[in-house]
Amino acid sequence: MLNLKNISFSYAGREKIFDNIDLQIDTSLITAIAGRNGTGKTTLTRLIMGLVKAKAGTVELDGKIISDMPSYTLAKYIGYVFQNPDHQLFASTVYEETAYAPSKLGMNAEQIKKNVSQALADTGLSTKQNFMPQTLSLGDKQRLSIASSLAAAPKLLILDEPTSGQDCRERTVLLRLMRKLNKEGIGIILVTHDMDILAEHADRVVVLADKKIAFNGTPRGLFADTEKTTAFGLELPEAARISNEIGLGLCLTPRELYKKLAERRKSNDSK
Repeated sequence: MLNLKNISFSYAGREKIFDNIDLQIDTSLITAIAGRNGTGKTTLTRLIMGLVKAKAGTVELDGKIISDMPSYTLAKYIGYVFQNPDHQLFASTVYEETAYAPSKLGMNAEQIKKNVSQALADTGLSTKQNFMPQTLSLGDKQRLSIASSLAAAPKLLILDEPTSGQDCRERTVLLRLMRKLNKEGIGIILVTHDMDILAEHADRVVVLADKKIAFNGTPRGLFADTEKTTAFGLELPEAARISNEIGLGLCLTPRELYKKLAERRKSNDSK
């Protein structure tokens, strides 16, 4: 479990972004963080990662207080993938980039090689280990950022708008990777403005609004209340919008919508 207790935060000279919030996240799940622009989605993940420090309160992971740890120490527990991968890629080759974190954490050469090979295999980058990171596509850069985190063997991976600017194929590859990693035991915190991704892939949703946790529950629980969703500044997923308009009830994904349409057609044909 990841626990944020009585967290308050503001940037210097600005009003509070969070005011005495409490949040518990099950790190075995995929948890999406959503909310209007400016509600602190990225700031919340940076607080968890130790990139910024809370004015008050603590962050705990599995009962251990981590809010006082430096971010480089936290890398062995939590991986962080920035929205723009160019902000964190610096090495000369894909292999060197992936090996950086485990080497700084003191792993021996054999363990580093093993972790890097596994991370590159998991992210589909094994054949590009000698490439310069700057020459990769945006999708490959995102997966390299993930590989760099995975090589440190974290328990939790934070992804900040990971599909932003990617084409359909790259987006699909990354989302499949995210689910694969979660099934293998790595918790995922996903910051996203894409409600279709949230509805299809998240197990839990945390919505930020008015300096607090405005919602913490399942995607179905969120989107079942259209007025609440709108009040949070969020749109309904496309499948939910269509299913509501044609009287099918709440469908979160295209697959669910198609299934309901087939059931309706079968019911009409039998009459």
